[in-house]
Amino acid sequence: MSGHQDTGYARERVVAAGARQLPTWIRQVSIGLAVLGLAIFLFGVLSGDHKTRAWHAFQVNWLFFSTISSAAVMFVAVQRITTARWSRGIARIMEGFGAFLPVAFIGLVVLVLFGGEHAYPWWNELGELKHEKQVYLGHTFFTLRSILAFAAIMVMQLWYLWTSVRLDVGVSPEGGAGWAAGIRARMRASFGEERRELHSTHSLQGKLAVIMALVFGFGWCILAWDQSMSLDPHFFSTMYGWQVFMGGWLVSLMVTSVLVRFWQDYLGADDLITDSHFHDIGKLCFAFTAFWGYLTFSQFLVIWYGNMFEETHFFTLRLSGVWKNWTLAAAWLTFALPFFGLLSVKAKMWRPTMFFFAACSFTGLWIARYVEVYPSSYGVASNAPFSFWEVGIFLGFLGAWGFCYSSFMDAFPKFRVFLLTSPYRDEVQIPVDPVTMEPLPAHE
Repeated sequence: MSGHQDTGYARERVVAAGARQLPTWIRQVSIGLAVLGLAIFLFGVLSGDHKTRAWHAFQVNWLFFSTISSAAVMFVAVQRITTARWSRGIARIMEGFGAFLPVAFIGLVVLVLFGGEHAYPWWNELGELKHEKQVYLGHTFFTLRSILAFAAIMVMQLWYLWTSVRLDVGVSPEGGAGWAAGIRARMRASFGEERRELHSTHSLQGKLAVIMALVFGFGWCILAWDQSMSLDPHFFSTMYGWQVFMGGWLVSLMVTSVLVRFWQDYLGADDLITDSHFHDIGKLCFAFTAFWGYLTFSQFLVIWYGNMFEETHFFTLRLSGVWKNWTLAAAWLTFALPFFGLLSVKAKMWRPTMFFFAACSFTGLWIARYVEVYPSSYGVASNAPFSFWEVGIFLGFLGAWGFCYSSFMDAFPKFRVFLLTSPYRDEVQIPVDPVTMEPLPAHE
């Protein structure tokens, strides 16, 4: 990182900068898209002829938006683990991604409880699999495992978000969306002396962040295996889970690079969101583009070298026929173009290039999710199934995500008011006595 550090801002300035509400039309459009997508999905499910298509499109978009939302919150938690200061001005922009998690949880429950026989090709053919896979993919065990894995991730991440937002609500005057007034009042009711709250919250977040990292990694491996890799029950890769959730990590950073520009302009916060932030995010986007490419190629190389049919079939199917161009498009958009394009420092800092590469990664990862799911269900198809259903349900998920994000950002302070303005913000590096709040002897 560039070493950007907050220099101590006036609290009134930070509060005022984040007070502006988003236009109502953003939520109205988001609601409209969400309703449209839901209507298309329900029509497909109830029509009979397109039931399988609807469930597969739902599955692709659930994987896409859930990984992005969860990875963004995990990234913020990593900033706490590393005690990073550079991201204090933009952390809330990424925390807002987590508002989609409850919706994602409902979506997963609907998928595994009601879409099993349509979304998972093996659902009605368990008897044809090996005994150990019959046990692992047993309907009850599969359903409970997926729901509990995502529930654990969601609970840890929402808990972390609560602690983060509570600090800022506790030191800020009342303001924000009316629907969240009760939540903000509850946060303030238990808020004590600033110095004590800083130390207690910092300690709690450190514990939550470490536990969250373990739950996130293990949980998303399970979800990637269940919701994507299991669609081809004969295929197995130990790197698959990492590749799936790191793709979400990459795109969450790319989307953040666009949102940071938007919030800087919209809030007039040039002093709170600076060029250092853009450069740092650009470097992270480049780094995780390279990492995603490394994971993807490593998985391919190991399986190609092993040359075992039960493993190579997964890739030979996706690199032949109608699926080949989709697979290559995902590789070019998610890795090749952003990797070579972001080598330049200027490209990381210039708005048009970051917007272009963010769009490339966003589109590329969606296509990657598409080729992870669809070929396993449709096999050697004469035409790739992509039309009204995929586009419509994608717009529905996009609308739901946009509504959740915009509602969260309007409900709570848009900046980390406490960590940008508190005179005690740097004391968190020093252990203190929990009663007297004085430094412990070893640090005097």
